[in-house]
Amino acid sequence: MNTLDSNEKLDLRGVLCPINFVKTKLKLESMEEGQILEIALDAGEPIQNVPKSIKEEGHKIIEVKKENDHFRLKILKR
Repeated sequence: MNTLDSNEKLDLRGVLCPINFVKTKLKLESMEEGQILEIALDAGEPIQNVPKSIKEEGHKIIEVKKENDHFRLKILKR
């Protein structure tokens, strides 16, 4: 398995703040430390706020990719 392969995925496009962060946080809580969660977020407020909140929770953003009208993030659970 590639070190950047995702263990879990969440598509949060169209989900408003702060619900997208809440869903991300709940998913991370159900995962093991060291696993990777991949999420899809809309541009604008979601991509500005969710990564900041994830870092404040102690997790690490290991990849951010812009894809058309949204972003794909990979988060390392800590």
